[in-house]
Amino acid sequence: MHDAAKIVGGLVLFAAVMTSPFWYNALTAAPAAVPALDPPPNGSKECVEPRAYMRANHMDLLNEWRDLVVRTGQRDYVSTTNGRAFDMSLSRTCLDCHSNKAEFCDRCHTFLAVNPPCWDCHVEPKEAP
Repeated sequence: MHDAAKIVGGLVLFAAVMTSPFWYNALTAAPAAVPALDPPPNGSKECVEPRAYMRANHMDLLNEWRDLVVRTGQRDYVSTTNGRAFDMSLSRTCLDCHSNKAEFCDRCHTFLAVNPPCWDCHVEPKEAP
């Protein structure tokens, strides 16, 4: 029982050393920079929905499109922003503007470490030489 102070001190020192990387990271780390995306090569300035919405919810939108097209045959999507009608198609709508998969899709998906199942069914766009 006379060594209680040494044991407690050793445990405190051990805990400090083992958690120091977490404390260092919490106090000094900056948030990761969001990957910069090039504008669409076809010159389009407008997406089916605003940029912030698409960044956060494009997978939900694409899943909704898939379900509506496959289950109900509905092919037209009317934008909630500008009222324009778009074809519910990854290949004919999204990839018309965002044709470079490596520079557009893969850049963010790699950054976020996600592997969406888009290309399980769709044909990957050919990269320009």
